[in-house]
Amino acid sequence: MGIVKMGTAAAWMERHQIGLYLAAIIGGGAAGWLAPHSAGALEQAINPVLGLLLYATFLGIPLAAIGTAIRDLRFMATVLILNFAVVPVVVFALTRFIAGDQALLVGVLLVLLTPCIDYVIVFTGLAGGANDRLLAASPVLMLAQMMLLPLYLLVFVGPDVVSVIHPGPFVQALVGFILVPLALAALTQALARRAKAGRVIMALMHTLMVPLMMATLAVVVGSQIVGVRHELGALLAVVPLYAAFLLVMVPVGMLAARQARLDVPATRAVVFSGATRNSLVILPLALALPEPLALAALVVVTQTLVELIGMLLYVRFLPLLIPAARREQLT
Repeated sequence: MGIVKMGTAAAWMERHQIGLYLAAIIGGGAAGWLAPHSAGALEQAINPVLGLLLYATFLGIPLAAIGTAIRDLRFMATVLILNFAVVPVVVFALTRFIAGDQALLVGVLLVLLTPCIDYVIVFTGLAGGANDRLLAASPVLMLAQMMLLPLYLLVFVGPDVVSVIHPGPFVQALVGFILVPLALAALTQALARRAKAGRVIMALMHTLMVPLMMATLAVVVGSQIVGVRHELGALLAVVPLYAAFLLVMVPVGMLAARQARLDVPATRAVVFSGATRNSLVILPLALALPEPLALAALVVVTQTLVELIGMLLYVRFLPLLIPAARREQLT
């Protein structure tokens, strides 16, 4: 009976998830704005809450399917080409408007040149995309951006910024956001096949998916809103740039998936991968920059705030857009 009630609660929250997520963003922003001293505690909560969210997400993915996803070379090649060949061209074009301000430019380059490997899996699943394939691609995406980000920065802004880039945050994110939650999810799935306790845990985490996403959105926005408020005038310059990136990456991602002849779930996953950026991992790198580039950290945070709203719109409208586009291709 308890599992049935949890399933009913989960179904209600899933039907109203967009409204609940918007409420979480507004609530988190209001809390951070009205109680600025809470920013430190909220920031400390980001990684644990995000880890729990990813654990719950991985529980909903049949992990046996990951082996098949790893062998999907067309999908893997598409997300790699999109993120590391096409996206840099798009980013270079968009950043010409702020090329004269090095702090803004470095912050934008740091975040837009690095594809997301964590909550993109959650949003892709919410939109009916192939989140198992994105999960399989995440370690490859992480390693590729570790190697290529210094090269991109060297080409776009020169060697001074490259010298302060360190791999630590990337490695910590790979372990904390992918490997540990994935291992725990595999153990829980194995337990569920043998014992009722495992099935109860899976049902509970399924019920908590929407609350965990709400908590993630709230703590991210709440922890950063004060810093953004203090530099609002300078940061407004990058908001249209981030919005334009989200808009541009929809047709660009769809075209890449069409060229690879991917199915609808894989197409949605490709679009999400191309549009969603690795801001939570990049933020420590931005915070480590020297004082003349200190604004870059808030530039990264601003991208997170814009992207969270954009992802809710993606979840709502991408499933409507892509099937229509795919049907047109077949007629």
